Amino acid sequence: MDLAVTDHLLTTTRAVRKRLDLSRPVPHEILLDCIRVAQQAPTGGNQQGWHWVVVTDPAKRNALAELYRDAASSYFEQRIAKLAGDTGAGAAQTARVYDSAIYLRDHLHEVPVHVVPCMAGRIDGQTNGRAAGFYGSILPAVWSFMLAARSRGLGTVWTSLHLHHEREAAEILGIPDDVSQVALIPVAFYTGTDFRPVARPPVEDIVSWDVWSDTSA
Repeated sequence: MDLAVTDHLLTTTRAVRKRLDLSRPVPHEILLDCIRVAQQAPTGGNQQGWHWVVVTDPAKRNALAELYRDAASSYFEQRIAKLAGDTGAGAAQTARVYDSAIYLRDHLHEVPVHVVPCMAGRIDGQTNGRAAGFYGSILPAVWSFMLAARSRGLGTVWTSLHLHHEREAAEILGIPDDVSQVALIPVAFYTGTDFRPVARPPVEDIVSWDVWSDTSA
């Protein structure tokens, strides 16, 4: 295994928002290839519970985007208000993230593909342990899908705000009541040449050995 190639893929697969090509269709076979790769991801449960809803119909994408915008607008307003006046480390980068998130909010309906991964069952009101096991059985597959997409020249970004209106989204897509949506992944070819790693805290600041300690203090 070429570690340099693997590490490059892992450290440069970014959340792509402003660089999604809104005008270029994505062939269905490429999307199916990415899902085939994702099927090989480790899972703590039965893969028979997985289902991927790939949305390319413009009317359905527009309807999902409306739900996303409704949830996103108030959320972004609250987060940006908290950020105002913050001059601490990372504030500028956080501001850039919200700027690109607002761009996606305003253009989500134009993104040519929305992928909605789903799991059979519901965990409403269940314990954190039950939730961790449930979502942990499909989240590695969703990340594998996003990595496979990147390796094929596609940009993706994990979003979940539409889940504030999950039942309405289920009605749009015909998803049964006993199925949980996990995320909404916008997918498109990306523009530009490549991506780079971004600034992150030193790993020593976020790792404790054997017992929790405030390593950032």
